[in-house]
Amino acid sequence: MFDETNASYSENDYLSEAEGIWVRFGRQQVLRDITLQIPRGQTLALIGESGCGKTVTMKALIGLVRPQQGLVRFDGQDISRLNEKQLTKQRIRFGFLFQSAALFDSMTVAQNVSFPLRQHSKKSKREIDEIVVARLQDVGLSPDVVSKKPAELSGGMRKRVGLARALALNTEIILYDEPTTGLDPIMSDVINELIIQTRKRYPVTSVVVTHDMNTARKVADRIVMFYPLTRLKPDEPQVIFDGTPDEIERASDNRVSQFVEGEARDRLNELAEMRTD
Repeated sequence: MFDETNASYSENDYLSEAEGIWVRFGRQQVLRDITLQIPRGQTLALIGESGCGKTVTMKALIGLVRPQQGLVRFDGQDISRLNEKQLTKQRIRFGFLFQSAALFDSMTVAQNVSFPLRQHSKKSKREIDEIVVARLQDVGLSPDVVSKKPAELSGGMRKRVGLARALALNTEIILYDEPTTGLDPIMSDVINELIIQTRKRYPVTSVVVTHDMNTARKVADRIVMFYPLTRLKPDEPQVIFDGTPDEIERASDNRVSQFVEGEARDRLNELAEMRTD
C-alpha cells in the first residue's frame, strides 16, 4: 500500500504538462494560452461552469485533442511527436472514470473490469480474475456483482465499477470526468471518499474535472478554475484561480467567489441586459 505520509514530490517533477496550448473547433476557440503543470502524486481539480474548457483540457493532456498551438508533455515526452502506437502505449498509463462510467452494456462487471487487462497484458485468466475481485473490493463492491450487467446496477455502483476498471492496470494517473454527476449527496460522498482512498492506496496522480465544489474541496490538493472565453476580453487569462481549497474560500475575484458560493447575481444581470438590448 502507498504511504502518503512518506511521499515527497519535487515542484519540477511534473508528470503532465501543458505549455501555452490553444484549442479551437472550427471557428470556436475553447482554450487560449493555457499553461498547466501537474506534479506526480497531486490531486488536481479543474472547476468552472459548463463550456469553459475543463474536459477539453483533460483530453488534450492525453492526446485525444491536439492543440493548434502549444505543447503537451507526459512524463517529459512531447506527445505530439509520438506516433499512434507510441501514444497508445503511453495511454495505458492512464485510467479514466467517465461521467457516465461508460461501461460496455453487453459485458458483465467482470468483463468490464478485466477489459484493459485482456487487451494490454499477458496475464493468465486466473491472475486476471484475482485482480478483478481485488479492484472491486478496493471500491467497496463484493464478488457477488461480477456476473451482473451494468443495467442491473445503480448509478453509484456503475461509477465504482468504472473506477475499478480504471485501476486494473495499476495506472499512474487517473482522470475523473464529473465523477459525482447524477448521484445523490450520499453516493457523491462515497465516490469522493473512494477518490481519496485510491490516492492513499496507490501512488497515483489525479485530475478531477468537476463543477461540484463539495468534491473539489474534499478531494483536491489544488484547484484550478477556468472561465469561458466568450465572457473574457482578449487580454484576460482563461485561468482565473490556481491554489489550494483553503485559498479558494478567500479568493478576491468575484467570479471565483460567486462560483464557489453558487451565486448567480452577475449572470442574472447579464441575462437582464441581453433582454433589454
